[in-house]
Parts: sequence; structure tokens; C-alpha cells
Amino acid sequence: MDLHFETANLLLRPRTFEHFEACLRMDQDPQVTRFIPGEWDGGQWHRGFLQARISQDFGERCGYWAIFARQAPDELLGWVSFIPFDAVGPELEMGWRLVQRAWGRGFASEAARRIVEHAFADPQVERLVADAHVDNLASLAVARKIGFRVSHDADFEGLPSRFFEMTREDFLRQQASAGLSRA
Repeated sequence: MDLHFETANLLLRPRTFEHFEACLRMDQDPQVTRFIPGEWDGGQWHRGFLQARISQDFGERCGYWAIFARQAPDELLGWVSFIPFDAVGPELEMGWRLVQRAWGRGFASEAARRIVEHAFADPQVERLVADAHVDNLASLAVARKIGFRVSHDADFEGLPSRFFEMTREDFLRQQASAGLSRA
């Protein structure tokens, strides 16, 4: 199965060890990871976490995708993911992280929307979840923009978080609405 995707502005490629150093640098920007629990300092924990996520097999259709602009196909802008929640499941979770220079340009929404389409192309996927720190306004906005709805607020790894969900029915309703607005 080819898991390379394109959007109007982006190229999405499965994330590999080729992207390791660029992901490590992105995570070391304190503004990028300020709402995410972990030691994002390039040290042993950070390197081990990133290595584990890159090498883990999350299933045939799941994984992480490196994001590139069509105009700069060798410059990593970040990643988008569709994996079991917190890497263990059973729920299926969407996530995204971008370098600062890519913020505010709609790239996270565009990439995540494409992976949502990919996820729901599997008839067995009935529901997706996402979460973000309650103060991470940009990430909360991305979740809403791509069609997630708030399900609840709760702590996640000791941080106040907002949880979202999108059902297959929500997705199909969005698709129908988008089709009508283009007609």
C-alpha cells in the first residue's frame, strides 16, 4: 500500500530515520513543545522516544507522515500522525507538530485533513480522537477546523487537556457538506 500523499500545498511521506535529526531539532524548540510532556532536550529520553516512534509498526494504515511543502520538498515542516492512542490504543488518535516557520499557514490542517481522509477510507475505522493542552490555542483550532468536536476535558500526563473525537458519521457529513458547497 502506497502511503505517500499529496495535497494542494504539501507532500506527506512516511516518517523514517532519514527525518530523525530534523525532528529532533524541531522538538528542541521550546515553543514547539511547550504544551507537550517530555524532556525535549536532545538527550537520551528524547532520542529514545523518537527512535521508538519511528521504528514502531503501528499497523498497516497507521503511522507518522513527514510534511514537506511542494515548493521545498527537502525541508521538513513537521509531521502528522494516525496511530493507536498514546501508541497503545485501542482508540485511534490523530496528532501533528510543526516547526515554527510553518505555523499560521494552514499546513497542519491541510496535512491532518488528508490523513483523516486516509483513516476513514478504512471501513473498520469508526472513530478518531485527538487531544491538546487547553492553552494550545493553535492546536485546538486545527482540531476544530478539520472537523473534530470536543468530547471532554481531562488531565493527560498531568497536564490539562481537551479531548476531541470524530466519528465516521461526522466525517461523511462533512464530506457531503463540502461537496454541496463546491457545487
